[in-house]
Amino acid sequence: MSLITDEIRSSATEFYTGNDICKVKSKFLLTEVGLPNGLLPLEDIEECGYVKDTGFVWLKQKKKIEHKFKEIGRLVQYATEVTAYVEPNKIKKLTGVKAKELLVWITLNEIYVDDPPTGKITFKTPTGLFRTFPVSAFEIKEDPKDVKEENEANASAAATKEVKETAAAVGVKEV
Repeated sequence: MSLITDEIRSSATEFYTGNDICKVKSKFLLTEVGLPNGLLPLEDIEECGYVKDTGFVWLKQKKKIEHKFKEIGRLVQYATEVTAYVEPNKIKKLTGVKAKELLVWITLNEIYVDDPPTGKITFKTPTGLFRTFPVSAFEIKEDPKDVKEENEANASAAATKEVKETAAAVGVKEV
């Protein structure tokens, strides 16, 4: 049963459908509340929404996924529906996210970064257990391929501009 009702959808300050826009908006929201932008590496997102008055956020994807955060060597599972309440530097009442510890999947219900910043992020379970990791492990760095393509496009545009300027400076005389 879905936690997201039509009533919640209608009260949403922001509501989006489609994978690309939902990925952008989820990263933006995480950054806006002071959390690392790579906390929710969801795929095939169907819809996402945000109720600004309460801080309620939801993301729905086509199927559950598992993601390994390589820097810390942890496997995390994201259900088809992830919900939470966000506030500055914190996610509370999180649902749909589990982390693998040894051989057991453990439900996470809270994520927060210290204020003032210490470079650490803490994950809590409903039983009060917690783990702390470096924030940098959850930051998405720019893809070198995208940066290379952007640099090539800029270089091509600059070369085209230079050729046009050179052509304009050269005069042709008829004899």
